Amino acid sequence: MKLLYPAIFTPCEELSGYTVEVPDLPGCITEGRNLMEAIEMGTDAASGWILDEIEDGNQYPAPSKYQDISCPAGSFVNLLVLDMDTYAEKYGSKAVRKNITIPAWLNTFGEKQHINFSKVLQDALMTAAQSGIKQDT
Repeated sequence: MKLLYPAIFTPCEELSGYTVEVPDLPGCITEGRNLMEAIEMGTDAASGWILDEIEDGNQYPAPSKYQDISCPAGSFVNLLVLDMDTYAEKYGSKAVRKNITIPAWLNTFGEKQHINFSKVLQDALMTAAQSGIKQDT
């Protein structure tokens, strides 16, 4: 899912960059040392704001129309493109359910030992991810 949100960019003398505010997302303010970084930081902040709402099961605000945004003198409005699928894939923390197949004897062993199957799988996957191990299927 891709979303377009207008953001207000205000030059910031201290950074010689820009402060970025997304008016539709309360408290969503960031900054960057130049215009490119400000756009990237604004996109990241807005994406994180929206993802938090989605993961909490809340609705997120609809974006305002570009032409309806008013900004202070010296500032300008620019659209931020939020690729929520890519962002969630990289930063999402919501748990997903997976169905796995293991030998019956291993299942019996795990249950008798009160092993948390999800925790064991998460730990093993995290170890593999950190070491760059790839398994052949």
